[in-house]
Amino acid sequence: MKKLLVLGGGTAGTMVVNKLHKKLPASEWKITVVDQDNTHIYQPGLLLLPFGVYKVEELVKERNHFFPKNVDFIQAEIAKIDPDASTVSLKDGRTLEYDYLVIASGTSPRPDQTPGMDDPKEWRKSIFDFFTLEGSKALGEALSTWQGGRLVVHITEMPIKCPVAPLEFAFLADAYFEEHKMRDKVEIVYVTPLEGAFTKPVCSKQLGYMLDDRKISLEPDFMIEHIDQERKVMVSMDEREIPFDLLVTVPLNMGADFIGASGMGDELNYVPVDKQTFLSRKYPNVFALGDASDIPASKAGSVAHFAIDLFSENFVEYIAGRPMVHNFDGHANCFIESGHGKGLLIDFNYQTEPLPGMFPIPVIGPLPLLKESHLNHLGKLAFRWVYWNLLLRGRPIPIPSLMSMSGKRPVKVEAKITL
Repeated sequence: MKKLLVLGGGTAGTMVVNKLHKKLPASEWKITVVDQDNTHIYQPGLLLLPFGVYKVEELVKERNHFFPKNVDFIQAEIAKIDPDASTVSLKDGRTLEYDYLVIASGTSPRPDQTPGMDDPKEWRKSIFDFFTLEGSKALGEALSTWQGGRLVVHITEMPIKCPVAPLEFAFLADAYFEEHKMRDKVEIVYVTPLEGAFTKPVCSKQLGYMLDDRKISLEPDFMIEHIDQERKVMVSMDEREIPFDLLVTVPLNMGADFIGASGMGDELNYVPVDKQTFLSRKYPNVFALGDASDIPASKAGSVAHFAIDLFSENFVEYIAGRPMVHNFDGHANCFIESGHGKGLLIDFNYQTEPLPGMFPIPVIGPLPLLKESHLNHLGKLAFRWVYWNLLLRGRPIPIPSLMSMSGKRPVKVEAKITL
């Protein structure tokens, strides 16, 4: 009996077991998933929770509800991987053996990595995150009673989970304060380590215009060094200072600690893999999927979805000793909430940045690319149902895994934005 071990029961881990259990004969394969808890969170909903769009119970379900009956689920913390012995040690003392390992342990915010960020004096009092359920709930409570002042939306360093989410928060905050008749009492500042609003020139230019239209100040090239809690000031490595009354930050994102402890990750605990097949660059029976890998693509659910569609085909070929011919192109597809019931849609990959056009059908659409529309907002809201009922369960979604240029219009820009 061959053993496939999947570390992580989030988006990528759940999708991969639902895909592979249909392709691997149950009489020949034992599939096991390990995660530290049994709580699956719909991550895109955390952005909207502080604004009252969702309730907590709409965003949280039990992980094992989505695993097939013939897949074993072990709820335990992972201590270390021994890739040479093909074993995984759990913190409760158990050791699991594997023939093939899939690391799908995601990425997590680490406020402890920035001096002053998680100090109890201000953490979740005047400094908040929204990439955790606890942080998102606390932020919602703070916004409901805030009387105004200087709101700073901040990114510590790239890569982060869903790179457009901080921009979405800034747009949604602008709309929220307008609707509550207090926009004139709030100054919004968007602070980023990038040279512009986003990593890609065409999209960065469009999003920069949107910030200007909403009177949201942009502070680029800001590499944070520490937060002065007493003065409520962010200090950069070049000694620039940005004061705040309310700080909504995206802390440094890092992969799981056990990856670092196993000597299998880079400086941020992401697993180095081939960006087209997700095979470890060092170990022939180890793959890393979703946010756990170091591929140069957005750490977003859509990337995991498109990647796993191809990976599941490749895996069957690989274990049979045949070449993996389904090469992933970095395809990402993201809705961007822009406030007041509107949103944008971007579609891009490793080589091609987000471009204007229509999606998914050229000319017809009905969803415009890189342009605000109510339909894109509805698409964002509808995706929660798609996520719980189709995507996680490994059911087909009528969007190609590889990006298509059909319906897109190339655009030239003079500015160069580097990753």
